[in-house]
Amino acid sequence: MIVIDAAATRKALPFDRLVAALRMQFADDSCVVPARHVHEIASPDGAPVTSLIMPAWLAGRYYGVKVVNIAPGNAARGLPGLHASYLLHDAATGVPLALIDGDEITARRTAAASALAASLLARVDARHLLVVGAGRVAQLLPLAYRAVRGIERVSVWARQATQAEAVAAAWRVQGIDAAAVTDLAAAAAQADIVSCATLAAAPLINGCWLQPGSHLDLIGSFTPAMREADDGCFAGASLYVDTDEALRKSGDLLGPMSRGVFTAADVCGTLADLAGGRCAGRTSAHERTVFKSVGTALEDLAAAVLAYGASRDARP
Repeated sequence: MIVIDAAATRKALPFDRLVAALRMQFADDSCVVPARHVHEIASPDGAPVTSLIMPAWLAGRYYGVKVVNIAPGNAARGLPGLHASYLLHDAATGVPLALIDGDEITARRTAAASALAASLLARVDARHLLVVGAGRVAQLLPLAYRAVRGIERVSVWARQATQAEAVAAAWRVQGIDAAAVTDLAAAAAQADIVSCATLAAAPLINGCWLQPGSHLDLIGSFTPAMREADDGCFAGASLYVDTDEALRKSGDLLGPMSRGVFTAADVCGTLADLAGGRCAGRTSAHERTVFKSVGTALEDLAAAVLAYGASRDARP
């Protein structure tokens, strides 16, 4: 078994290759993804740790399990609140193949899934990206999107302007034309693609801000209590999801559905439908599209297999 640390995982998962790997895996119906397990681990010193166990496998090939531990009490300890690890096995023998940094896998596959959706839903001539949020995933979005679209300009908005400024400065060092913005409504109205990666509990984006032909990417809101978009974002738009699980987990979808804004039958397709050619994706330059993701262990497995192969090939 090899150990692939954060730096090696990052190097093994360039976005052009990762997006292609996700597209191939979503188009292939052979991946088995059971429901995730959720466990609460009591802590005598404070808040309990929540542990998510996310398995997926390709019969006879690979079997992987991601463990995500969420410890709210870590802030007081000066530690990150979330830690993840990924263990990849040979599915035919059960032999462990690699222990991989789960934080890097999660962040990079999340950004890559949004880029994959955009490659099929955003206008081909999309050039201006607005990133809403300044966290780990948000910081990766311009690089992921530039793997599928000719992004020339990136704007970033965050609740704390200093965070947005710092992220924009880091992107400029990487050669990206980036600027922090404080007027979210104006920035959304100008953007070809709006990508939200936040932990917001109330809508940040209003549908009336979005221009015809724009693409809205919603990464946060992975629980019923979270929301990034108001009901107007969905009215008159073509809606796609990463998996059907999004319809059961995301407040962005559950709220509008409960108010009759749309029904589950109105969803145009999943990433598997798009990647497999079972639905067409964008059909006109004026169509407004929305993609809502909540994440799936299929993405983790595809990323882990790619990282394992690259790291194994690089070994002397």
